[in-house]
Amino acid sequence: MIEVISLSFAFVFGMLVRLVGLPPLVGFLAAGFALNYFGPGLGLPQQTGEVLDHVAHLGVLLLLFTVGLKLKLRNLVERAVLGGALLHFLFTVVLFLGVFIALPMLPGGETALTLAIVLAFSSTVLAAKVLEAKRELRAFHGRMAIGILIIQDLLALLVLAVAGGHEPSPWALLLIALPLLRPVLHWLLDLAGHDELVVVMGVVLAIVVGGWGFDLFGLSPEVGALAMGVMLSGHARAQEIGNALWGLKELFLVGFFLQIGMSGLPDLEAALFGLGLALLLPVKGALFFFLLLGFGLRARNAFLAALSLSSYSEFGLIVAAAVLQDWLVPLALAVTFSFVLSAPLNRVSHSLFDRLESRLRRFERRSRHPDEQPVSLGDAELLVVGMGRTGTAAFNVLTRNGARVAGVDADTTKVAEHQKQDRHVVYADAEDICFWNGVDLDGIRAVILATPDFEGKQIAARRLRRRGFSGLIVAQIMYEDEEAPLRREGVDEIYMAMVGAGMGLASTAWDRLQGGKAGRRAKDPGQHKASILR
Repeated sequence: MIEVISLSFAFVFGMLVRLVGLPPLVGFLAAGFALNYFGPGLGLPQQTGEVLDHVAHLGVLLLLFTVGLKLKLRNLVERAVLGGALLHFLFTVVLFLGVFIALPMLPGGETALTLAIVLAFSSTVLAAKVLEAKRELRAFHGRMAIGILIIQDLLALLVLAVAGGHEPSPWALLLIALPLLRPVLHWLLDLAGHDELVVVMGVVLAIVVGGWGFDLFGLSPEVGALAMGVMLSGHARAQEIGNALWGLKELFLVGFFLQIGMSGLPDLEAALFGLGLALLLPVKGALFFFLLLGFGLRARNAFLAALSLSSYSEFGLIVAAAVLQDWLVPLALAVTFSFVLSAPLNRVSHSLFDRLESRLRRFERRSRHPDEQPVSLGDAELLVVGMGRTGTAAFNVLTRNGARVAGVDADTTKVAEHQKQDRHVVYADAEDICFWNGVDLDGIRAVILATPDFEGKQIAARRLRRRGFSGLIVAQIMYEDEEAPLRREGVDEIYMAMVGAGMGLASTAWDRLQGGKAGRRAKDPGQHKASILR
């Protein structure tokens, strides 16, 4: 009965909010409150909250594990990440503490300090889901946001340990040797193959080894799941295991949003408290924006990262359940309202920055930024946008055919790997209006849009045509309904990924049946791939 009623409420409310243009997670939050109110009358068992809490915990562990798969530890020691996280925490605590002291109807003393600390954190789940949905976890602003969130989560765990009287076990020091297990984990992943065993391995590492294992040592299960993902992040099949866990993680995370609403029924006072805190979110986001600008980021990346961090944290509910039980429902409402406001804005973050660009860029520092993008692509005549597997394959085929090719990608780690292999690849974000306005396109004859994100391809094509680019634009798509919008933006040729794969298979089979021609092509796979492309 629990799963029947819970999933039905989640589906109905998720569908309703989608019809008005909001992301489904907003509907899941509303479904949680509806379950709390109507559930008992529908025969919902009393232990529903405990069940959802357990499911939510599993969803968070799987989410953090998949985030860890895409994380590089060196990203956490960047000045903007460490400085931005610590300074924002300090300033925000002072801000909220001042608000609580100034308003006599709000709590004071130790309760006020604890509430201020709780509200200083941002939601890891919301930011990770939003960035993952837009495929921006590895983009510059995505890495900044996730790095800051990890520092915040570590601070939150410290607060929870102090406030709740918990402390790590002395045996936790053994975890210093955890990196020594990396070769073993890589070997196990190679051994697991490509079927359901990969899913089971991911779940075991996230929930059993990371979650339960770290909990045994008196440490956070969430940090454990993240650490397990980081251990596999350097493996060539890290993306595969993340993709395998995607559906399972999404289903469990529905329980996370339902569980927030199930934490209690609000009264008028709690609702006013939550709304008041929601009104302070722009201040929280603006503080992130100006701090990141201070560390040298351009306005665009500072804005996108700040918007991802403009929410209240689910960790606040964990702390409240332990030491602020009387404030659990008001905090749940504050988290809910922050999700309702932040999620839709993040969905249109790029177009929102485009509208505000002239105002926001005035605050940039004049020194060179760490996220500076190229103004010249050298002597390249073809440009590949997005250097994943598809973009890399196109880049290699064109290079073998003697073309002068340049590639761009928003993942600086991926760019560095390509540069080590002597490919002309530079950092740039296809969705960044500043890049398209500033880059020299005079020598470029054709652009291949190989980014996985549909919106990114739309923005890139639109900006190219507005710049007056009259050359060929080719785009890869996954779904047929993506073709017409890209055509309207000026894309000349559409390459349907699955259809193209079928054509390639047919071409290979036919060529192999043609006798001598097949023998020659079999000896030169690069030439064969080039002939298929042509």
